[in-house]
Amino acid sequence: RPRDLRSSVTQYNPPTATIPPTADPMRLFPTSAAASGFLLASVSAFSTSHRRLLPTHRPQYDQSPENSPTAVHMGLKSTLLTKSAIPAIAATAAVSTAAVKLVLDRPSRVYSEDSVAREYDAWTQDGILEYYWGEHIHLGYYNEEEMAAGYKKKDFIQAKYDFIDEMMKFGGIDPAVHSGAKVLDVGCGFGGTSRYLADKLGPKAEVTGITLSPNQVKRGTELAEERNLPNAKFMVMNALEMDFPDDSFDIVWACESGEHMPDKEAYINEMMRVLKPGGKFVMATWCQRDDREVPFNKKDKRDLRFLYEEWTHPYFISIEAYKELIDATKLMGPVKTADWVEPTIASWRHSIWVGIYDPRGFIFKPHRYLKCVRDAYCLERMHRAFKRGLMQYGMFAATKSKKEESN
Repeated sequence: RPRDLRSSVTQYNPPTATIPPTADPMRLFPTSAAASGFLLASVSAFSTSHRRLLPTHRPQYDQSPENSPTAVHMGLKSTLLTKSAIPAIAATAAVSTAAVKLVLDRPSRVYSEDSVAREYDAWTQDGILEYYWGEHIHLGYYNEEEMAAGYKKKDFIQAKYDFIDEMMKFGGIDPAVHSGAKVLDVGCGFGGTSRYLADKLGPKAEVTGITLSPNQVKRGTELAEERNLPNAKFMVMNALEMDFPDDSFDIVWACESGEHMPDKEAYINEMMRVLKPGGKFVMATWCQRDDREVPFNKKDKRDLRFLYEEWTHPYFISIEAYKELIDATKLMGPVKTADWVEPTIASWRHSIWVGIYDPRGFIFKPHRYLKCVRDAYCLERMHRAFKRGLMQYGMFAATKSKKEESN
């Protein structure tokens, strides 16, 4: 398993020369998934046509070599292949590919009250996500030079560490200043970021990660013990109804957890409540574009519904709407926002390519094949939604006002 410290990240150099950098990875999935089905159907279609068109009795042939029964039969077979089998194969291939797409376009993990905990328990238990994404269940960061050079040349795991460093800078979190801080990681996954912050901020810091998934708490605790990081701890807790007293933490950190929250206002209010006056708040979350000026069309709504329901999201909101919720608490100073689509968008397709380069994470788990194909398909749908501006990568940072300032 990938270790949680930078020095132990294994450098990964995939053979990029064998794959065009501009290739669309999702062309591999519908085609390969449909291949076996339409091949068998095509053979069947050809055989049926072949039997139907062959003569029912053997005519009297000239016995010269060019007119022998074998030669005539082979000529007939070639003609049938050209005139009958090829259209049948093409039609069957098109139908099979359309059928596979129809299956993949039907969301399979619709949000419900217990779906988030259930799905993350399953993702943690099967180990596939950890095998490919390491200990960080969030997107990576790719600077302009790395994108220009080709994002696949960058280590996929290292991109996630770089994202944490950039998010710390965005939130004004400095290890020299915040050593010894009490940190809350809201929606911590199995704790990669929590452990990284615990190590980065030093042994006097206390980092608490909360999640709905018992399996993530178990795995996060195991890895903290392996890393000898007793200052990182994990617990099962609902972020919408936290047990912590008011003004408990110096830093509240939330990375890609807002997507799963069924009540965005309660999510924001609770994080602001437990943050100490003068404390730092920083959040990263997937957002849909603000549709108040340009309403969503039918395609937008259809695409959003898929993105909600395939990965158990209740709904997304815009960057502007989140800022309004933070401002409405009247507890925070000026809110800094940004859209980080450009430095993060490579993560979606990079996630697919690492599975293509190294199938060992799933190849021995055939009962997970369909799930892996569905996840790869959703990754590509995410990429396209972010690329065309339907989705945005929201970044937020603010400092909680002092008591006298907020009154």
